[in-house]
Amino acid sequence: MKDKSDSELVQATRKGDENAFKELVERYQGRAYWVAFNMLRNREESIDIAQEAFLRVYRSLDRFDIKRNFYTWLYQIVTNLSIDHLRRKGVSKSVSLDAVGDLDGGHGRPGDGIEQRELREKVRDVIDKLAPKYKAVVALRDIEGLSCKEIARIVGTSHATVRWRLHRARMIFRKLWEKEESLKDTDLDDGGENEDELL
Repeated sequence: MKDKSDSELVQATRKGDENAFKELVERYQGRAYWVAFNMLRNREESIDIAQEAFLRVYRSLDRFDIKRNFYTWLYQIVTNLSIDHLRRKGVSKSVSLDAVGDLDGGHGRPGDGIEQRELREKVRDVIDKLAPKYKAVVALRDIEGLSCKEIARIVGTSHATVRWRLHRARMIFRKLWEKEESLKDTDLDDGGENEDELL
């Protein structure tokens, strides 16, 4: 099974081969989880979204166009479910994002220093403040590494719209980042004055 293409596995599943669908799940469950996690930042919710996505895939497999890319279709379902989940929760939250590419799902690597892990967490906290449509393109582009054309197919919009959303998301990110940094500097200044008063 492992040497079969996605389209061969889809066709085999349509004919009733449960092992073929199991192989598709094993092949993409990790990626589906991380797409959801990079948007939701919650392990349990991300697992639920990934499972729901595969359930929807299974139910809709007979309508799937075999000429399409399977993982693009799956990512589209995961992304849409994640955006819907954020909206239901009432999330309308509006450095450089180059650092995001180094994020690995929120888990620090063994050799990472405390500062690197803290930077990752800060970047994620700022990304969490983006509106779902911006968060989706940032997660897919800067974290998953997909092209703007692939993202356009996933989110169901034009290539130009994805590029605009990505540009806008990065501008908003930069403003939020600078705001966080200025608040941190203010806290440090206040802390220094309080220390002098205590001495």
